[in-house]
Amino acid sequence: MSGYTFDPAIIWQNLPNLLGGLLLTLEVSLIGIIGALVIGIAGGAVRTFELPVVSGIVRVYVEFIRNTPFLVQLFFLYFALPELGLRLSGFTVAWVTLMIHGGSYNVENFRAGFTSTAAGFREGARALGLSPWQAFRYVTFPIGIRTAMPSVTNTCISVLKGSSLMVAIGFPELTDRAVSIVGQTFRVYEMFFTIAIIYLVVVWALSIVMHWAERRMAIPGFSI
Repeated sequence: MSGYTFDPAIIWQNLPNLLGGLLLTLEVSLIGIIGALVIGIAGGAVRTFELPVVSGIVRVYVEFIRNTPFLVQLFFLYFALPELGLRLSGFTVAWVTLMIHGGSYNVENFRAGFTSTAAGFREGARALGLSPWQAFRYVTFPIGIRTAMPSVTNTCISVLKGSSLMVAIGFPELTDRAVSIVGQTFRVYEMFFTIAIIYLVVVWALSIVMHWAERRMAIPGFSI
């Protein structure tokens, strides 16, 4: 960094551009997180019940997504699908990729939560005359959701940070805009220092919200 002078004025000059990128980051991340939660709950329930055929399909989906690089999945949706006649916008590819990737991890998060529900709770529900579906709906599901919350929080944070990889397809989210500004101004330290602080604040805010949700869902007297 010899001879390099940190210039805060560059940050202020480009702040509106960066905030525009941050807005897109938040939009695709929010859609991706919500979609990943829906996939996770549905897939976790299917895996827990071990439904014929469907459970196998969900397992293949989880194994395939979790064992292939995120960038490969992103490039496939953005570059390969058009060759098959399906062209998606950068915005759509961004949230779909985040949703599919986060969903695969949430399936295992929720499955672990559902299956870890104490056998005593499940047996008690059946003893009260509840059907397997009713036992899941009224006992296993609410307890499993609470149990899965810490790992789900980690996945939500991972989805948000994963949005920065959209720079690879030129989607103008926060990181992509910072890279573009660096290409024009060569102010490397100012730009990457700024977006690091922005990501830090956003991830902290998300963590606070998720931990607040965990406390709200906690059952008094139980460690869940």
